[in-house]
Amino acid sequence: MFESQRSQRSIASIEAHVRGFFTGHTITVDDYDLGPGRREAVPDLRILTVSPGPRADSWAYITAGCWSAAEAGGHGLEFLLTAPVRDERFADLLAMTGYYHADHHLDLEHSLPIGEPWLPGSHCDHLLISLPYLHGPGLEHCPLPDGHARILWVLPVTAAEMAYRREHGHEALEQLFDEQAIVPTDPRRPSVA
Repeated sequence: MFESQRSQRSIASIEAHVRGFFTGHTITVDDYDLGPGRREAVPDLRILTVSPGPRADSWAYITAGCWSAAEAGGHGLEFLLTAPVRDERFADLLAMTGYYHADHHLDLEHSLPIGEPWLPGSHCDHLLISLPYLHGPGLEHCPLPDGHARILWVLPVTAAEMAYRREHGHEALEQLFDEQAIVPTDPRRPSVA
């Protein structure tokens, strides 16, 4: 019972933090059930969908509930995906990321293959966990009643970019992203590697 109450307090704090950061945006919150055999991994998962508005001209999808799936000492992660349109596909990608995180404990600079393009016609078929550069530390750092959540960006990337990162390092890949001035929400963006 105590863990469930603790989780609910944390989710409420994450939701309040996101609403405060995205003041002026329309935000919807949906419970997300991972289904039989998986729901226990992230039992209270919610996906917050943030419309374009004063802070950003793209859609944002943010988890609430991943924090408790792999927290340590009151500190855990939530995930953010930015997208060009509203589509349930993005909530599904975040739920998949949350489930993967519960077992593999994702962190900054980690990645995961998604087995298909993040959107039809895209070359991006991996997700890279990065700092939320589009939104900054104001969104990234979320205080909770019993700790702290860090909201990290789930950036769609290509297999070639992942290979480049393995050979040259994470910083070198991020430098390429900056030099090429990628539009991270563009599903048809060319690979930088």
